[in-house]
Amino acid sequence: MPLTQAESVIKNIIREIGQECAAHGEIVSETLVAFMVKAVVLDPSNGFNMDRTLMKSDVQKLVKLCVARLLDNKNPSLDTIKMQVYFDMNYTSRAALQSVFPHSELGTFLTLTKKDKERQLKELTMIVSGIRLFNRDCGKGGEGIDDLPAILHEAIPATTQHIDSQLQIAQDQVYRYTAILEKVTKNPLMSKELEPYMLKEALYNVRQYEIFLQIILSDIITCAQEVEIMIKQLGAQLELLKSTVKSRTAIPTSQVFPIFISLASLWTSFQDETVLISVLSSLTSHLEPFLGAHELLLPDRIIQGLLDDVTVKTDVCRIKEHMEDRVRLTDFKKLEWLFPETTANFEKLLIQYRGFCGYTFATTDGLLLPGNPTIGILKYKEKYYTFNTREAAYSFAENPEYYIGLIKEKAKKNAELIQLLELHQQFETLVPYSQVRDVDKHYIKPITKCESSTQTDTHILPPTIVRAYEWNEWELRRKAIKLANLRQKITHSVQTDLSHMRRENCSQVYPLKDASTQSNREGSTRVPKPQIYIAGLRGGRSKTTHAVKVNLTRAVDET
Repeated sequence: MPLTQAESVIKNIIREIGQECAAHGEIVSETLVAFMVKAVVLDPSNGFNMDRTLMKSDVQKLVKLCVARLLDNKNPSLDTIKMQVYFDMNYTSRAALQSVFPHSELGTFLTLTKKDKERQLKELTMIVSGIRLFNRDCGKGGEGIDDLPAILHEAIPATTQHIDSQLQIAQDQVYRYTAILEKVTKNPLMSKELEPYMLKEALYNVRQYEIFLQIILSDIITCAQEVEIMIKQLGAQLELLKSTVKSRTAIPTSQVFPIFISLASLWTSFQDETVLISVLSSLTSHLEPFLGAHELLLPDRIIQGLLDDVTVKTDVCRIKEHMEDRVRLTDFKKLEWLFPETTANFEKLLIQYRGFCGYTFATTDGLLLPGNPTIGILKYKEKYYTFNTREAAYSFAENPEYYIGLIKEKAKKNAELIQLLELHQQFETLVPYSQVRDVDKHYIKPITKCESSTQTDTHILPPTIVRAYEWNEWELRRKAIKLANLRQKITHSVQTDLSHMRRENCSQVYPLKDASTQSNREGSTRVPKPQIYIAGLRGGRSKTTHAVKVNLTRAVDET
């Protein structure tokens, strides 16, 4: 099927599902419907084949299943998916909004291109804003400008306190659900009894809510730090302006305009932080309704009854229980394990499954227990895994692919796990926009530590040793003969009439000598002499002759 035709079919299916839900009084967004369609198709229990074109009956079945799941208001899984879609569509990070123009250059401005006009307008706006802010600080104007630093100083602690309280409530609920599910894993008979309560789906719902609150709280803490820095910068800019202006009536624009622009830019940052705090606070409030199914499915009386004879543990307590149980490197020769003392960026590594123990999740049909990095982080195919106990780490390391496959199959049945456990690389069609923007963090590699040593040169200054010096007299003679090369030289003598018969002249030559070479030589080898005897040739008393052959030849190595 061509791509455009496939997209048209998908849009028609989404539109039909939305209309069916609206007919039943439930208004759903196209994003939520699209996510639900993919979740239903991925679930192997629904029997959809991804390798063939959907028939009319398949489309009808798909619409029916999606509508049924979207109308199930008592299902925590649906609440979790709705929460994930809402967060992804409404979560925003720090952004800048700025816009600016000089009245004296209006004629020139009209002849500029659109891009240059925008730049001029931006510059003018920044200058005017800076002047108004300065007048406001001096008490000579600036009416209508809110005191943003004071507003932020009150809003940030109030928002932080609200999120902290909501986070504490969510974590208490998580710890109780986890304790009950641990009890169920040890007593399989309870599993059937608790199935109508959807306890695991409720745990996934609260865990996702907890994770979103932690993301929002982290952004607010960063916002508070930025505001503290900007307040100091604002005071410094205003003091600089006061010292520059003082009581003078005329000041060069080249001196004061850059300061006005800087002051306006700083105030724009205050506005951005104010908007960000407002958005995050509103986002927190709108996440709370997605927890409504807990009161219907799991009222407090049922939870208290299930908590009898059960010890509720926090995530911190679970980690402290196994702080000393560390993986022994000698037990693994082919796998790489990372520890805090051997890895510089240990805290920045992206742990799979959001830091939950993959082995426990796979073997207990979906129980989420936090992993303990101090036990050791397993590096497998450029991904990093943590475990809640050393035994879990050893079991997972024996066959990682098997447990990774189990987790993937579980996520197909519960689509909310794809975002909760960050399984987007295994389900690329369900990657949320907020995860795509932070794709770089998936490639953080560990910086391992190792012992190293350096050695300095013994002789820092250039050596003054004369390598050509020789003390051995015979070596000097050998070099002299080599230089003279007497074998190729002839001594000449000359006599004149005046020197004739006055003295004897002699010369030295190498005398001839007899020399011989031998090219080959005679050689011989000795082999044992064969000694073979045949007895009985002369015959005997009987008419038939019986001959016996006897080999008495000695072996070669005996000769």
